[in-house]
Amino acid sequence: MKRNEGTLDRIIRVVIAAAAVAGAAALGFSSVWGIVLLVVAAVMLVTAAVGTCPLYSVFGISTCPMPKQSATKTKVGTAS
Repeated sequence: MKRNEGTLDRIIRVVIAAAAVAGAAALGFSSVWGIVLLVVAAVMLVTAAVGTCPLYSVFGISTCPMPKQSATKTKVGTAS
């Protein structure tokens, strides 16, 4: 899969995951909302680790910076 998350996006996902785990701890890990927050945290951590968000792919979004163009030029029409 092609990367579509930039560095800042990935950092934000890790922060959201940490907040979700803290929220799950506050609500109780075995409560319904605690489990929902743990699932959200897992999804955020996996997408941050892989660098690809499936929803970004569906909607054509990318926060990944564009690759730099090669500065090397080839000579056209020269005989070897």
